[in-house]
Amino acid sequence: MRAILLCLFVMLFVTACKKNGDDNDDPGTLPDVELKSKVVVSGLSFPWEMVYGPDNFIWFTEKAGKISRLNPANGQVTPLLTISEVRTNGEGGLLGMTLHPDFTSNPYVYVVYGYGSTYKAKVVRYTYNGGNLTNPQVLLDQIPAASIHNGSRLLINGGKLFISTGDAADTGNPQNVNSLAGKILRINLDGSIPADNPYPNNLVWSLGHRNAQGLTQVGNKIFSSEHGPDSDDEINIIEKGRNYGWPNVKGFCNESGEQSFCSSNNVVEPLINWTPTIAPSGLAYYNSDYIPQFKNSLLLAVLKGTKLMQLKLDDAQTKITGTKDFYVNTYGRIRAVCQSPEGKIYICTSNGSDDKIVEIAK
Repeated sequence: MRAILLCLFVMLFVTACKKNGDDNDDPGTLPDVELKSKVVVSGLSFPWEMVYGPDNFIWFTEKAGKISRLNPANGQVTPLLTISEVRTNGEGGLLGMTLHPDFTSNPYVYVVYGYGSTYKAKVVRYTYNGGNLTNPQVLLDQIPAASIHNGSRLLINGGKLFISTGDAADTGNPQNVNSLAGKILRINLDGSIPADNPYPNNLVWSLGHRNAQGLTQVGNKIFSSEHGPDSDDEINIIEKGRNYGWPNVKGFCNESGEQSFCSSNNVVEPLINWTPTIAPSGLAYYNSDYIPQFKNSLLLAVLKGTKLMQLKLDDAQTKITGTKDFYVNTYGRIRAVCQSPEGKIYICTSNGSDDKIVEIAK
């Protein structure tokens, strides 16, 4: 009888853990993939963003203010610009970057960085001309910034620029619709406010974010990765005008106080969460036939967990059906991930000493 009762207790405990997300909500294990990796360039210092450009070069930022282009075929790096105004402050510095989707006709490079003794962040557009970045245009300024929680991924979707901002170490910011911190912001490509934003004359697209360091487009959806506190790192689908809970909710709406807040504040629950935390950062969507096992998956750069993670999506791209880890403890902390048109994958490390960009192929 004691054995039966013990078994029942264990089954109930496991069920409760799953309900509360304490088993990391791993939906399933995916098959092994044979991959080959090689270091394309080393000797970098905190690379933060990588974009595979239409010129078949990898454009990347380094936190101290440098923007460069990398030829992945031979490892040659061409510096483009060092922004002298950038101030590195803990996690802050030159962070996110994206290129205009029609780069040939509109050779614009968008970056976001921290600056000033009273630390703030700004979004600036540069024009690429003859191997130089010139004519800086400030599109958005006075974003709260701090030594931690700066968000700062950029994504152009539907002709609009989306900007992730962290709570800038102030938990009063994310639920304040009049603060730019702890949000996903949406602006026109000239910096003006889109008329169809959810709040009139307001840049806020979604609120209640702690520190979203990954943004990627999947069809007509936007996915984000987000750092939790000491628990509940998340992957979310970003929806117009929705609340993502922070600081009132961590992960799923599974505690009594959280449930009440969620029901009264239009809160979106994550697709998956991780406790203990893994510190998820850059995010990319992979849909190439080059590595068939990765098709229709999110690829996630992981800092604390020191790995690249595959998150397989269902056909509707609304659920994560399986996960698998790659390169655990191989390259240290991984900050960003991007993909070539051919289907090769590139990751950059964030170890602060001899950082690298690594090519992953089959």
